[in-house]
Amino acid sequence: MIQPPPKGANVRFAPSFGQRSLLTVDTEEEFDWNSPFSASKHGLDHVPRLRKFQEFCEGIGVSPVYLIDWPIATSKEAMDILREPLAQGKAEVGIQLHPWVNPPFDEEVNAHNSYAGNLPPDLEEKKFLNLRDTIEKNFGVAPQIYRAGRYGLGSSTSRIMKDAGVAIDSSVRANFDYTPGGGPDYSKHPLEPYWVDDEKQLLELPLTTVYWGMLRKQGRALYPALARIPRMLGIASKIGMLERISLTPEGVTADEALRGIDMAIDDQLPLLVLSFHSPSLAPGYTPYVHTEDDLDALYDWWRRIYTYLDMRGIRSTTVKQIMQSVEI
Repeated sequence: MIQPPPKGANVRFAPSFGQRSLLTVDTEEEFDWNSPFSASKHGLDHVPRLRKFQEFCEGIGVSPVYLIDWPIATSKEAMDILREPLAQGKAEVGIQLHPWVNPPFDEEVNAHNSYAGNLPPDLEEKKFLNLRDTIEKNFGVAPQIYRAGRYGLGSSTSRIMKDAGVAIDSSVRANFDYTPGGGPDYSKHPLEPYWVDDEKQLLELPLTTVYWGMLRKQGRALYPALARIPRMLGIASKIGMLERISLTPEGVTADEALRGIDMAIDDQLPLLVLSFHSPSLAPGYTPYVHTEDDLDALYDWWRRIYTYLDMRGIRSTTVKQIMQSVEI
């Protein structure tokens, strides 16, 4: 079980850091989210769309962090698209481990083992190191940030990362509990960046999910109870009592995300971590983008969000800048 950090583990940044945002992209293969996991049933048809997204990000002054898994790490087309922006400092690359498509394949492919942290530690480590080394070889950059696929941290993950020299994790999805599916429980984890270890060698950047509404201060206690009756969640949101908002265009409207940003700013979070899945850059590969009109709406979502962040004085940042701004 992944325990929340002790009190006092929150990270301090240099005063000049202020409040900033980080755009993370779960850059991965396409697969059917409603089917059993498979080592072979996947595609990479959306990869050419990464070029347009990178150009879009450069146009709005944002340097995305592409958290790539094995199929992307071994895709020549992905290499051709991303190597130049990475070399120019216009993008960054990190690790995302989907165990079911990442060699070595020594485990049974099933839902339990789709969380890398549920694997035997030696197998989790072999997969992790294989992916890290392949990314560095094929993209010309040593990745410094990790996100476990399906947010599946385990009891040995922090040790594996530190031994590998990877300084930052962003697997914790605060205010979410994945134990019903065999994953970790992050419902009590902080939203602020924090040190995972006493030696301050491993930094956690939780994905930003906030509660909004009249009862938001009681959100962590009330939301799980309301979630047992899904209709109640809709009612609570509609009447402005309580709503859980993640900073992602996938299943979250721009108006909702703007409310979430306001809450994060009011709570003085030093870092807002935004995210989405790269297959959403083409229609038909995720539940969130079915048509080209949906894709246009996704880009409009990003335009509104970054216009608002700029208006509120929240500058975009990078992994490199974060590492330079942390006070030990």
